[in-house]
Amino acid sequence: MVEPAVKGTSNVLEASLEAKVERVVYVSSSTAIINIQNLPNDKVIDESYWSDKEYCRENKKWYPFSKTEAEEQALDFAERNGIDLVRICPTVVLGPILQSTSVNATSLFLLNLLKGCEPVENKVRWIVDVRDLADALLLAYEKIEAQGRYICTSCPAKPKDLVHKLKSLYPNYNYLTEFIEVDYYIRLSSEKLERLGWRCRSLEKTLIDSVESFKEAGLLESK
Repeated sequence: MVEPAVKGTSNVLEASLEAKVERVVYVSSSTAIINIQNLPNDKVIDESYWSDKEYCRENKKWYPFSKTEAEEQALDFAERNGIDLVRICPTVVLGPILQSTSVNATSLFLLNLLKGCEPVENKVRWIVDVRDLADALLLAYEKIEAQGRYICTSCPAKPKDLVHKLKSLYPNYNYLTEFIEVDYYIRLSSEKLERLGWRCRSLEKTLIDSVESFKEAGLLESK
C-alpha cells in the first residue's frame, strides 16, 4: 500500500515538472491529518496537523501512513522544483458511484449499514459528498488565491445515526443492528476551503443519491 502511493505520486509530479505544469492539485486524505496518539477532542483540528507516521507504523495503520508519507514527499518535491502544489484532504467520501463492477471501501461501509453484514465501531465519521469533493478540486485549481492544504468535509455522523436517518428514508432494508461503542470524537472544519467559495450538499441528499445509485448498479434491491 505504501509503495504504490509514494511511487505513483512521484511519477505524476515528475511528469508535471517535465510538462512545465505550474499548479498541481493533489488529493491527499484526512487520514494524513488525524492519526495522532491522544488527538485533542476539545479543539478543532485544522490543516496544520500531520499524522504521526511512527504511531501509524506501530499500530499497523498502513493507509494513513501511506497517505502521510506520499503527501510529505509531494510537498518536498514541489518546494524543491517550484511547483505550486495545492492539497485537498477529504474525509469519508460518499455519494453516487460511477462504477458498477467494483465498490470502493466507503461505499462498502454504507452498503454494510443497509444490509446488516458486519458490526462496526459506532464512532464519528466525518462525511463529504463526492460531488462536493470534485467542486473543491476545481476551486483549488481555478482560484489564484488557493494555496497550501485544505480539509474537505461537511458533517459528522455516527453509523447508528446514519442507520436511523436511512431508515426514515428507506424503511424496508435489513439494517445493521450491531454496533461496537467507541469513545472517539474529533472536530474538523472546512472553514479554509469555504473561504474559497466552497459549499456542500446536505447529508440527506448525499444518502439518497448514494442509495439510488446502489440500486441502479444492482447492489441493492429496489425498495
